[in-house]
Amino acid sequence: MIGLINPDMTVLQLLRRLALPAAGLVLLSIPGAFAQEHPEGAITPQDEIKQFCTNIADPARDQRYLLQKQELEKLRADIDARMAEMDKRKAEYQDWLKRRDDFLKQAEAGLTEIYKKMKPDAAALQLQDMKIEVASAVIMRLGPRQSSLILNEMDPEKAAVIANIIASASDPNTSKDPS
Repeated sequence: MIGLINPDMTVLQLLRRLALPAAGLVLLSIPGAFAQEHPEGAITPQDEIKQFCTNIADPARDQRYLLQKQELEKLRADIDARMAEMDKRKAEYQDWLKRRDDFLKQAEAGLTEIYKKMKPDAAALQLQDMKIEVASAVIMRLGPRQSSLILNEMDPEKAAVIANIIASASDPNTSKDPS
């Protein structure tokens, strides 16, 4: 302190030199002098954080909804493309199935014509070795007289199975569904 006081200094110079440190001591001794005051209605940091989160919640939700909507649109486009492909394949399959059925009807009609012209004993021998469903269909298309002659010439067990199939086909209570 002695270095601060110079004998040649005037009282005014001394006061100027000591005023700033004295003011600092006084301010430091007052509790909360440098503390930030929170008057009524002022925003605290916690309130400020809550307000920030509240303010960005709606835009964030909107952005999230927009992203979800875009993702759903992409998925819908993918599903639509797959559905179009499935419809295309379904149409191809239905066309193929129709051509196949037409061919089978023509073949069956032609086959029936062949068996109409055959002798019953020769027709019976051939129909016995065919698929039972095809043999039944052919015999069903023949006239009753010729059908009975062919069935009479067949093995009794096979003739019974064919007769059963023919009877089931004409039964109105029989389901059209093969399963």
